[in-house]
Amino acid sequence: MTPDRTVLVVEDERDLADLICFNLQRGGYAATAVYDGHAAVAAAAANAPDLVILDVMLPGLSGLDVARQIRTNQRSQTVPIIMLTARGEEADQVAGLSAGADDYVTKPFSMKVLMARVAAKLRRAPVAAEPTGKLELGPIGIDLDTHSVTCEGAAVVLTLTEFKLLAALLAAPKRVLSRSDLIERVMGPGIVVTTRTIDVHIAAIRKKLAHNGGMIRTIRGVGYQVMPEPAMQPESDEPVTAD
Repeated sequence: MTPDRTVLVVEDERDLADLICFNLQRGGYAATAVYDGHAAVAAAAANAPDLVILDVMLPGLSGLDVARQIRTNQRSQTVPIIMLTARGEEADQVAGLSAGADDYVTKPFSMKVLMARVAAKLRRAPVAAEPTGKLELGPIGIDLDTHSVTCEGAAVVLTLTEFKLLAALLAAPKRVLSRSDLIERVMGPGIVVTTRTIDVHIAAIRKKLAHNGGMIRTIRGVGYQVMPEPAMQPESDEPVTAD
């Protein structure tokens, strides 16, 4: 079977990069590796991979800077990014997600865990209730076939994880979805991340929706819901942890 999903591995430890590529290829993906930040930006722009596995500590440009540049390039701005970090502190994880990463894996890690995260990000089936078609609520519209989002008629560029989160909320308007429910719908069953991950992505979605970001309401200690109209009092863009 010819691989049809491409993964760019950005890791300066060449032995680890080769090991990750080997496991990806064994899993049916086409994998290539680069070993510094500048090469990563160039490769993502030139080849538009289906997914990027990105180390934080890189020569040239840091992984955070690489993620930001990938997100500003039109060809690669929606490519899922899984960030590898040797530091598991919450602040480092939040920094990676804020820079544009969709997920993170802390070193040292199990290769099975990394491959599960890759599979979850590249899963073809949409997470929303309807496999195809459109979701609309107020000024927000989502096309599940083209993975496109509009707000008040203007295009909104979201990362894959942001898209899945917004689709999950719009598929259940007015319903309160817990953070753990959103993690399972967006990341996939069995994927373990902190609830703070969801908070950071929600904050990014709100920012991109501008004043309509207030349609996504925080239900403190529970999760989130989306309503047809923005809240009278704008929601904070700071991540909110469960009580």
